[in-house]
Amino acid sequence: VEAVHLIADGKAPRIPQPKEGATYEGIQKKENAEISWDQPAAALHNWIRGHDKVPGAWATIDGQVVTFYGSSLLDASVPAGQELAIKGASRPGLVTKNGLVIFGNDGKMVLVRNLQFEDGKMIPASKYFSADEKTALELTEEEKKMAEDIR
Repeated sequence: VEAVHLIADGKAPRIPQPKEGATYEGIQKKENAEISWDQPAAALHNWIRGHDKVPGAWATIDGQVVTFYGSSLLDASVPAGQELAIKGASRPGLVTKNGLVIFGNDGKMVLVRNLQFEDGKMIPASKYFSADEKTALELTEEEKKMAEDIR
């Protein structure tokens, strides 16, 4: 009751909160979310996971910013895959059937499942090299007739 009366009378003490020990972190910006490759795999995984979905951890691949989503630590032998040069990485990534495998400076691996390009297009990381391929739709004779009837 006394505290309420002090506030009502405008006599309550005002003690500013110290900044030391504060846990609030400001809103992350995309430019601050670039992946630093000189880290162990666990740190890379935590960085990607910590920036998933906003703002998204990113790296430069083939001259464009590519954002990494859905990482997990990979504790297995190095899988077969197609090499992918990543700017700043000491070792190229591997595009495998399960996703993009990246390597920490400790030689351990992280699996990234999805990639997003600057234009907003998101693909499974395993489809990186086939992302530009166009598949033609082939209709059966029955489907062709149905399409003609609809027209």
